[in-house]
Amino acid sequence: MNAPVLVINCGSSSIKYALIDPAPDAPRLAGLAERLGSADARLKGINSAGGSFSHALPNADHTQALNAILNSLEGRIPGAIGHRIVHGGEKFTQAALIDSDVISAIKATAALAPLHNPANLAGISATQKIFPALPQVAVFDTAFHQTLPVKAYRYALPESLYAEHGIRRYGFHGTSHAFVSQRAAELSPRGAGGWLTAHLGNGCSTAAVWNNQSLDTSMGLTPLEGLVMGTRSGDVDPGLHAHLHRQLGWSMDKIDDVLNKQSGLLGLSGLTNDMREVEEAAEQGHARAMLALDVFCYRIAKSLAALSCALPTLDGVIFTGGIGENSPLVRRRVISLLPHFGFALDEASNDVMIRGKEGKLDRANHQGPEAWVIPTDEEGRIAMETRQCLEAHA
Repeated sequence: MNAPVLVINCGSSSIKYALIDPAPDAPRLAGLAERLGSADARLKGINSAGGSFSHALPNADHTQALNAILNSLEGRIPGAIGHRIVHGGEKFTQAALIDSDVISAIKATAALAPLHNPANLAGISATQKIFPALPQVAVFDTAFHQTLPVKAYRYALPESLYAEHGIRRYGFHGTSHAFVSQRAAELSPRGAGGWLTAHLGNGCSTAAVWNNQSLDTSMGLTPLEGLVMGTRSGDVDPGLHAHLHRQLGWSMDKIDDVLNKQSGLLGLSGLTNDMREVEEAAEQGHARAMLALDVFCYRIAKSLAALSCALPTLDGVIFTGGIGENSPLVRRRVISLLPHFGFALDEASNDVMIRGKEGKLDRANHQGPEAWVIPTDEEGRIAMETRQCLEAHA
């Protein structure tokens, strides 16, 4: 297929989009429709000349926003739509051509991602109205991690909870971990060996990838498990929920809200969920910001060390995501907490790896495991998987 793919990432009140041409040098049109359903709804994005635009879309719903997105594509007509779907459960191990059965299966997994899958389905419904003749493909965050062995994805719970209710570890950020590990295999002379990948942004996760297959990852049944994130707590004692309920009288909804929206960097620092602001405050001696930075980096290193158990050999670590790509301080601290792995960080290389730069962080002639910064391209990966799915069905 030579036509561009329109990638849609639909939230409950937003639509992130990118029009991706198969020609690598073609300009990428991308943007975000946000605050949908409110008087402040707006579409903003980047045009083919690299300039930005912003248009008010007062009270627009998803369909109206998609029509506005279509008008922003400068006359370029997509040949297919690729949808980011957060949770595919066990049913989807790869991208799927959307039909009534696929839609039913996405609905069936909505209980596992109640904030995401219904919104993703709304995006599918809206695009089907606007583009009824275009093929549409679902690309799942969880699909890349369906190669986890049973010892990595099962919880130590009664069998019926898994067999009847699908309670297991699924993992997320799959398109990002897949993209950067495959890119490392292309860039490094070590090829597709054993890579630890760290996707660090407002949401954070790590993975152990062997020969382009995920063997373990930090997120679990939901995106709350694992690392400290912008507003999510990451791992806590499972008994915390009962303790907060008994001691403070908190409802499950309140506990869920606190752990997902009031914790992480925001909860620890008391200031912000933005790592840039946390670093600035820590540099000025703000005690809670310093604590947030310490906990954040320690938990990443601890997770990477644990995930290394899944790999037959360790070829290197890859940092990606907004923080992973742009925070030399976080990368330096994480690597310093893993001295027994034999990394050898070159400080000058680390300091300049920001703002979309891709490269190796090692000192010259270093023979141990490598360290890389590789900017992720989840939209590009979704477009690629969309094309592959359509070719398989041709």
